[in-house]
Amino acid sequence: MVVQQYRDGGGARAARALAVAGVIAVTAGCVGGGGGGGGSDGSGQRAMAAERPLDVLGRAAGVLAETGGAEARTSMETAAGGTRVTIRGEGTYDFRKQMGRLKVVLPTDAAGADDRRPITELLAPGALYMKNRGAGVPDDKWVRIDTTALEDGNLVTGGVTDPMAAAELLRGAGDVTYMGESELAGVTVHHYRGVADLNRAARAASPQSRGALSAAAKGFSKDAVPFDAYLDEEGRLRKVRHRFSFASEGREAAEVTVVSTLLLYGFGAPVTVTLPDDDDIYTGEIRQG
Repeated sequence: MVVQQYRDGGGARAARALAVAGVIAVTAGCVGGGGGGGGSDGSGQRAMAAERPLDVLGRAAGVLAETGGAEARTSMETAAGGTRVTIRGEGTYDFRKQMGRLKVVLPTDAAGADDRRPITELLAPGALYMKNRGAGVPDDKWVRIDTTALEDGNLVTGGVTDPMAAAELLRGAGDVTYMGESELAGVTVHHYRGVADLNRAARAASPQSRGALSAAAKGFSKDAVPFDAYLDEEGRLRKVRHRFSFASEGREAAEVTVVSTLLLYGFGAPVTVTLPDDDDIYTGEIRQG
């Protein structure tokens, strides 16, 4: 296996603590399965391996936008205080419109109850809509959250990292190692391991993603976000895993790590997202805890 390492300037700085709100309030999850088909071409593999990894990763979001829609599986895992919590999601996402619809499954509660209905999430530029939110919200109403006002830019709050934001984070890569080829769901992929800088990613992001990523750059305790990214020979992001860090609240403010994984497949899948009318959005008080 050929390992190539590339570096770019940048560093991490301390920022104020992140209080995770919304669905998870300090929860999250880990992996995704499944995958799409696709062949491999020797010349395409050689070309990908020979390219500068920073260039390959910098194009990933743009390649997805050209591709259009895709099916997605997500998972998010948080370990804090000896407790590990996992949230999983599945749905479709349109990278051109940066809109998606996902069904998010929360973990069982501490008592072992497993009667929580999945939360439907609609992702749109600058906004997150949730249905079956609970916490006193009527079943037929949606909750709308301005993601540019969240301290994490909705990279972890909704229990799902917005797929386009996950890809745009790779624009901030500054320390990358090419780990070689591997296989993912029958598709040959190229594995890149590195560290992305939130501030750099925000500056390089598309206008639709810039506000949320800028908020995240201020909210996380570390600007540096380690990642593993897997791209096919066409430069399409097939899988990416990010590790976010933030400080928990309280006197013993321990650092919390959230591992968010996105799996993409079924490229070209049709995506239909209809945002709720104003009358369908809940504006009352949401219970905490």
